[in-house]
Amino acid sequence: MTVEWLNTREGERLGALGPAVDAAIADLVERDAVARVWAGDHTLWQDDPTEVADRLGWLRVGPEIAAAQADLDRFAADVYGDGFHHVLVMGMGGSSLFPEVIATTFARPDDRPRLSVLDSTDPAALRRVESTLDLERTLFVASSKSGSTLETASHLAYFWDKVGRPEQFAVVTDGGSALEATANGQGFRRVFVNRPDIGGRYSALSYFGMVPAALAGVDYLRLLRSAGVVAEQLGPDRDPHRHPGLRLGAVMAAAAKAGRDKLTLLLDPDVATFGLWLEQLIAESTGKAGTGVVPVAGEDVAADLSVYGDDRLFIGLGWHPALDELADAGHPVVELPYENAYGLGAQVLLWEFATAICGAALGINPFDQPNVAEAKAATNDVLARIEAGGGAGGGDPLAIDPEPLDGLLAQVRPGEYLSIQAYVDPEAPVVAELQQVRLALRDRLGVATTLGVGPRFLHSTGQLHKGGPPSGVFVQVVDAAAAGGGGPAIPGQDFGFGTLMAAQAAGDLATLRAHHLRAARVTMDELLAAG
Repeated sequence: MTVEWLNTREGERLGALGPAVDAAIADLVERDAVARVWAGDHTLWQDDPTEVADRLGWLRVGPEIAAAQADLDRFAADVYGDGFHHVLVMGMGGSSLFPEVIATTFARPDDRPRLSVLDSTDPAALRRVESTLDLERTLFVASSKSGSTLETASHLAYFWDKVGRPEQFAVVTDGGSALEATANGQGFRRVFVNRPDIGGRYSALSYFGMVPAALAGVDYLRLLRSAGVVAEQLGPDRDPHRHPGLRLGAVMAAAAKAGRDKLTLLLDPDVATFGLWLEQLIAESTGKAGTGVVPVAGEDVAADLSVYGDDRLFIGLGWHPALDELADAGHPVVELPYENAYGLGAQVLLWEFATAICGAALGINPFDQPNVAEAKAATNDVLARIEAGGGAGGGDPLAIDPEPLDGLLAQVRPGEYLSIQAYVDPEAPVVAELQQVRLALRDRLGVATTLGVGPRFLHSTGQLHKGGPPSGVFVQVVDAAAAGGGGPAIPGQDFGFGTLMAAQAAGDLATLRAHHLRAARVTMDELLAAG
């Protein structure tokens, strides 16, 4: 992959946004931003080194993983040689989204296990995934940076209770985590200890992404080589005026400051899941302190371009037939070079660097997630109230009365965005129906729309929803079968998966409302009827 288009500006048509981008670049050059990123200078983002100084390992992790090739290849060969037909990665957010890209983008060699990802607490999703596995021939990989992620711990407990053979379990985590202690205590097949100075959403090219890639028979070295080519172009000795990461980050920040904060991603369907990875990287990194970039992924281009307001920035991976028409309509567009799936290694590093630069330009720390813990705490509060026998009035903490959809939609204003948050099985047919509803509401309201599946989005765009610009309107819908709780039991807990998911939905809604955001639960039937 080359990114010379950013040096010549041939891949961008920014229109009226151009002068703002030039000004942003000039400011970043004056601040010596590129060199300071590579030097690990936390003052580029904030005076306090907390969650900056220990979050820049992604800049150098690629060569380290490549150096571990012999170990990774031997591990993958041993797994296949022992007759495993499936690999199930259990993770959330940064631990699951790039493995999902690996599983859905690359063809599986005949001599490698089938890779699947579980990042849902929906009982139907759990049962569906389990039904696809030969439990006797599945390697279960628990993946969590902190080692304390509730969803991952629940999945691990569930399958450990079912299988209970340590040779069928492996772990990717940080050193010293509770997950590492569990794995060592139970004698798991393998523990991969990731470098601790990499945040979850920046971990795609670390063990979190490359262990699943190796197990699936993907040429992970080719991915890393792709990233290495771009790493040279991102280096501190590069002319800052011809620096691809600096320029892309400046475009994102300048657009957001100009009100074009809906970064609409145009991707080939073959790499659609890469959009989910980008969603987390951009949303969780920039959505804080009342500002940020709102990534819009999976949105088909409208037949009538007049539905797009002046809050859009369009970025495509490779040529997209709509880019010319969008530019002619006055929207800023950027075309990133893209040849094939192995170019995603380059895209990962380019976007990580650009996002770090964008954070510097916006005046925020792109490596923390100050609002993520709020929804987790609210979930725990709901679970505690259930255990105590109900709420303050003795009511059911999971009982939430739906509100009329039209009343919520009436609050949407031009330049805002509508977020549909669906607590359902990610592979359920209703998700495709909700996608059509999403597009219909975009065309009807003339605003950007997003669709997130819970609880996955809590580890992805959830930070943006609570900490970003207060321009979101949030429509929550919960699978009726799970809304009342229950579901398969979670070993070691007093609640099942259905109760956990329902508590997560209730906790997230409470957190949105605590931030005085426009949010309500609606019925599935009413929402589907809107499409």
